[in-house]
Amino acid sequence: MSSQDAIFSFIHDTQFDDLPSDVVKMAERCCLDLLGVAVAGRQTELSEIITEHAVSLFGAGKETATIPFTGQIASPAGSALAMGMTIDAFDAHDGHRLTKGHAGAAVLPALLAFVYSLSDAQGMISGTEFITTLVIGYETSLRAGIALHATACDYHTSGAWNAIGAAAIGARLLKLNSEQTRHALGIAEYHGPRSQMMRCIDHPTMLKDGSGWGAMAGVSAAYLAKSGFTGAPAITLEDEDVIPYWDDLYERWEILAQYFKPYPVCRWAQPAIQAVSDLMEQQSLNHQEIIEIEIRTFHEGVCLGGHAPKTTEEAQYAIAFPVAALIVRGTLGANEISSHSLCDPLILALSQKIILKERDEYNAKFPGERWADVAITLNNGEVLKTPATCPNGDPENPLTDDHMLRKFHNLCQGAIHKATIEGIVKSVGGLTSDPNAMAELLGLLKHPVIENEHLYK
Repeated sequence: MSSQDAIFSFIHDTQFDDLPSDVVKMAERCCLDLLGVAVAGRQTELSEIITEHAVSLFGAGKETATIPFTGQIASPAGSALAMGMTIDAFDAHDGHRLTKGHAGAAVLPALLAFVYSLSDAQGMISGTEFITTLVIGYETSLRAGIALHATACDYHTSGAWNAIGAAAIGARLLKLNSEQTRHALGIAEYHGPRSQMMRCIDHPTMLKDGSGWGAMAGVSAAYLAKSGFTGAPAITLEDEDVIPYWDDLYERWEILAQYFKPYPVCRWAQPAIQAVSDLMEQQSLNHQEIIEIEIRTFHEGVCLGGHAPKTTEEAQYAIAFPVAALIVRGTLGANEISSHSLCDPLILALSQKIILKERDEYNAKFPGERWADVAITLNNGEVLKTPATCPNGDPENPLTDDHMLRKFHNLCQGAIHKATIEGIVKSVGGLTSDPNAMAELLGLLKHPVIENEHLYK
């Protein structure tokens, strides 16, 4: 079997029984975590703008799909766009180190868009099929992302490669044949947003990581291929140089390399945040006694900067402000990156005392590993130093099930009703065992978030 045939077979022929138990559990974790992030993201100005855009310009026609947590409908492509950018709006979603980005932010919105649009025509898919297709989307996206990073000269956003996973989901659920599938994957790769990631790091705005556009491109690609639209072969799947990234399907699962974030900011900032958090567990820190904070980390982390962010996007793509917020407030959650906290004089004053430096040793380990160490100088002359630290939530030091559940509840609290929160937890946990769980989950996701002032402008 050729590499191309093996990939197409993986997309169309994989069954739930082919998935190891740890892969199934990881998919359930990813699903619940992403839904929690989507609830938090719905409270951003970004999400409101993109949802209105999706409903008005990508409105429902023959094919319709619910936009989760809004109570509104759009076309499948519009729904995927809105939810993908909503997840991307709140930087607490799962990611993958070697891709330097996020598969789930496009894959889950695409999957839900297809499931909603097809449920009336084809009947409700089973929970096991939902999980199986989610895994296929992740695995296709992540391998395409690794292949693209290995063969491209620029650092591109996640939308450039997670669009391919979204198209793979569509190819499976729309039952495309092998030729149509090849075209769908090629269209998605060609139309996926090849946007420059460091441009958004240098100038943080609502553009974020391109995942919403990737989700939309992938969903559109599958429907286009079904209609006979043709696309160039996907280089990240078919070029001879990338075959090694695809020749061990079923033997190695990239989804198991996912990390989960304890804090709602860029993963590159989290080694330093983790180092300070660990230090604070050992002894109390009074921000008024601090003269200087030196953070040593890898180049990309230093590029985050962010001493005085003006928007939540700038606060999420920052390192200085979140570290200062953690020390001043004793916690780093949604409130600390909201518009209400960005003008906190105590946080801003401490943020200005932070110095960022590169360390060659950490540069050499990136992107496979992300490290930082911190030195805090007090006004009595004492210097508190942390060891070299990597963030919690990596595959080597995963967050516990209890931590993941607390995170979900914290993200949802006050935004959706308690019964909805508990119902989502139960439904996601029952997708592979309860025949009613899939329908229950889809119904719960139609509940809009409770309207209140934007928390995270």
